[in-house]
Amino acid sequence: MGSDLRFAAKKVIVTGSGTGIGREVALEFGRQGADVVLHYAHSGGGAKSAVEQIQAMGRKAEAFAANFDKIDEVLGFADRAIAFLGGVDCLINNAGITFNKPLLKVSPEQFDLIYHVNVRAQFFMMQKAVAYMVEHGGGAIVNLTSVHGISGAPEHSVYAGTKGAIIAQTRTLGIELAHKGVRINAIAPGWVVVESHSDAFEGYTVESAIEDAKDTVPLGRPGFPADIAKLACFLGSDDAQYIVGQTIVADGGTTALMSLIRDFRHESAAKCGIGYVPGV
Repeated sequence: MGSDLRFAAKKVIVTGSGTGIGREVALEFGRQGADVVLHYAHSGGGAKSAVEQIQAMGRKAEAFAANFDKIDEVLGFADRAIAFLGGVDCLINNAGITFNKPLLKVSPEQFDLIYHVNVRAQFFMMQKAVAYMVEHGGGAIVNLTSVHGISGAPEHSVYAGTKGAIIAQTRTLGIELAHKGVRINAIAPGWVVVESHSDAFEGYTVESAIEDAKDTVPLGRPGFPADIAKLACFLGSDDAQYIVGQTIVADGGTTALMSLIRDFRHESAAKCGIGYVPGV
């Protein structure tokens, strides 16, 4: 069997897969041979068109709607997805929402909503998947977090808190469940070009993002959903069977760059070590 079909006969659930990263993750699992259930919260057009593409590959696929702010819908979605697939070998927890506001302007309703969707829903999706996996030979879970859980950005305290929680849960559950045959890891994407950015940032286009990234991302470009999708498939596969409880940062070098460095593209004119290091 070729590596391109390493998920043949495998059953995969991808939450938050109507657009952006989640949709591409679902498609990539389909390309690699998996049967896939997609999830969407509101408009299902993107998820349903992805279902059609996966079915055209000869795989089994379906998309189900669920409001992840409501715990009964989270649990109902998990049951429905597992029933449709006849089990679950891999869960990709991608569903998440964000907003930015200064600390003093955040309402309890906003706080609860983002923690319900980003943390509570993800936790109980894992609970449902793990209950099946430990009884059926194990499996893998990949949680999508963010560089916001690692680095600070003003006005993102609530969102960053949820992403930090995901990192902590991934680490702890990873060591709790590894001996039961369930591997849990996380991905922390950096700047990835997705559709929602057009609504959030005035004048945003894919072209402008690519141009801006030349000066701000060490790799010289932003990320794309395919970058994260391929990593998610790797972590969900047996190729990553010795990786447990880790958060893999995929950000083109952004968080590795010291914030005080203004230009990483040219040789520095500074002379650190002059007078005591030969050749400086």
